[in-house]
Amino acid sequence: MKTWLAHAGLALLLATGLAHADGYPTKPIRIVVPYPPGGFNDTLARIVGSRLTAAWGQPVVVDNKPGAGTIIGTSFVAKAAPDGYTLLVVQFPFGANPWLYKSLPYDTLKDFTPVILAGQSPMTLVVTNGSPIRSVDDLVKSAKGTPGKINYGSSGSGSSNHLAMALFERSAGVSLAQVPYKGSTPMLTDLAGGQVEVAFDALPHVLPFVKSGRVRAVAVADRSRVASLATVPTMAESGLPGYDASSWHGIVAPAGTPPEIVRKLNAQINDALRTADVRNIFHEQGVRPAGGSAADFSAFIGKELAKWKQVVHDAAIPLQ
Repeated sequence: MKTWLAHAGLALLLATGLAHADGYPTKPIRIVVPYPPGGFNDTLARIVGSRLTAAWGQPVVVDNKPGAGTIIGTSFVAKAAPDGYTLLVVQFPFGANPWLYKSLPYDTLKDFTPVILAGQSPMTLVVTNGSPIRSVDDLVKSAKGTPGKINYGSSGSGSSNHLAMALFERSAGVSLAQVPYKGSTPMLTDLAGGQVEVAFDALPHVLPFVKSGRVRAVAVADRSRVASLATVPTMAESGLPGYDASSWHGIVAPAGTPPEIVRKLNAQINDALRTADVRNIFHEQGVRPAGGSAADFSAFIGKELAKWKQVVHDAAIPLQ
């Protein structure tokens, strides 16, 4: 009798999940972007939104909720109903913020359901165009010869480019001096002007500066060279095979979102990522399309959390 009841209960749960997915969506979907309008995260939300609308006939609203290092928008979605009608674009800070703040108004692992990893863009090591540093080896030798004297730009303590450089310092056994800025654009502008000597930043940010000749790319932190900077070697080719840092972009939903809805969203976004026009938009902005299952993305987030926890600890970065 108990076995029959257990099977009946499981069948009811499966039927309920399928019913959720079959009827979904019946109203507009909101995609929250915890950044201001513009930039790739905003682009991703609008691409996904347009494809979901085309496939399902329901409007998708992109809602920009910037502030507090993505915490405002992320917290909003953590508290949203788990019904598939509120989604969140997540990036690098999603895997680093738990180790950078004394407390967060959400639990990264418990309050969200991963949907899909949409894309990755390698962190790129760049220098002032007239710099004598032309390779990773040049930078390592110079840094070892003058510990703590080479200035590098970042978008602030705990930013992706700050942690990328902290990982580089640990991997190469060197020490540099951080100069924090309020964003990538002012930092790269000062790098172009020679106010700082070197920086890591995501490929979409550095590409316009490299193409205009204002800064020079030294290496990309990717497993292979990227088409938009085909002559620039990888960090592995440059002598640091263990170095890996990328800016990444994905979508999550509130925890408790029915699995069938998550699978339906995942399948539709995967379809979009396979189309030539979407892939071209990604490549033009220096982002490699990803995709895969929700379980794949969950495993990826777990690895990011573990990696940056160690980097923050080793670099003794103070909590905010």
